[in-house]
Amino acid sequence: MGENELDRALVERVQNGDKRAFDLLVRKYQHKIIALISRYVNSYAECEDIAQEAFVRAWRAIGSFRGDSAFYTWMYKIAVNTAKNHLVAMGRRPPTGDIDVEDAVFVPGADRMYESATPERELMRQQIEQTVFATVQALPEELRTAITLREVDGLSYEEIAEAMSCPIGTVRSRIFRAREAIDEKLRPMLSDREDRTP
Repeated sequence: MGENELDRALVERVQNGDKRAFDLLVRKYQHKIIALISRYVNSYAECEDIAQEAFVRAWRAIGSFRGDSAFYTWMYKIAVNTAKNHLVAMGRRPPTGDIDVEDAVFVPGADRMYESATPERELMRQQIEQTVFATVQALPEELRTAITLREVDGLSYEEIAEAMSCPIGTVRSRIFRAREAIDEKLRPMLSDREDRTP
């Protein structure tokens, strides 16, 4: 079963009253939705609040979801509109252009963090997500763009070189430096976790 079929099956379960199926969709996509919202809002705590509001809106509207598009595409539109409405409500101007559906910060290992989520693992996942988010946001623009094109959009080094108008060697160097920066921030957290594991 492909991703879209799996999502559609979960949506059908939600429409039939299964709240746990919606929790699975939230866990599956919340890091991606938070990362998407981060393109509009700089504060991680604000991003979390907006993401939560977006999922509440999705929950209320899920009865009208007909499967004409993928669930994530539908969720993406809700999240973008929620982020824009938030900015307007706060007296801030939302960006004029929309962000591509797949254009969200990649969180290494996030998919594995959702398996058997205990409170400790959930806290760890949030800490990792916040650390990656902050690290990517703080990167110089050329590093941030390169790592996003590679990890989120899944472009090849050749495609990134073309998109950024630079040699492939430069692309490799930028991606390497971006990953090094993320690893450097995550290493102490992950080693602490291993030390505490019996």
